[in-house]
Amino acid sequence: MRPSKRAADELRKVTLERAVARYAEGSCLVSFGETKVLCTASLEERGPPWLRGSGKGWVTAEYAMLPRATHERTRREVNSGKPSGRTQEIQRLIGRSLRAVTNLPAIGERQITIDCDVIQADGGTRTAAITGAWVALNDCFAWMQKRSIISVNPLRDHVAAVSCGIHQGVPVLDLEYAEDSTAETDANFVITGSGGLVEVQGTAEGKPFSEAEFLELLRLAKTGVGSLVALQKQVLAGSAA
Repeated sequence: MRPSKRAADELRKVTLERAVARYAEGSCLVSFGETKVLCTASLEERGPPWLRGSGKGWVTAEYAMLPRATHERTRREVNSGKPSGRTQEIQRLIGRSLRAVTNLPAIGERQITIDCDVIQADGGTRTAAITGAWVALNDCFAWMQKRSIISVNPLRDHVAAVSCGIHQGVPVLDLEYAEDSTAETDANFVITGSGGLVEVQGTAEGKPFSEAEFLELLRLAKTGVGSLVALQKQVLAGSAA
């Protein structure tokens, strides 16, 4: 039995709340159970220096965890002078995931920065961040279209992410911290709305996992991401941001 009493293929309760940050061009507060991440999209009218003259834009991301997002206060990374290796890895993952479904030339020589700030952590912060960041980015592009900054939405597809793992010998979907911290295998899947794999991260914490177990984790992930993409579409079909 899972700590949350969920079925093996059951997501936590997921919510996507749009337009929660007054000044950002796009924003989304995403919740995967007790994990909550604020995602904001900010438009900059110039791209990174290495793309100058290319006619192509850029989408990048920054990730941070608030000091009391966890059970004990963690020191702000700004006070140590640089982000941790984990933080750098996660923000690069978020950026790659969004760029995989974005037509960068359609942005023009501009940059969109997605800030993902973890308000509360209970496992799966990176997957929640990617799922909410897509909504914030979409709303940023919609904001640009309304002002004739761009003529079309540069997003080519949806993208969302979910964790899977083997907990007490059973492959399960969307791990919360109680499972994540004791799982024999932990994996994260980033998948597009059309089913394309953007990134797969999988680690055995003890006993190596088999190919059959990996394929079961992939099946669970595809089911979970399908539900997340359906929720993204449902939220976008609601009131305008």
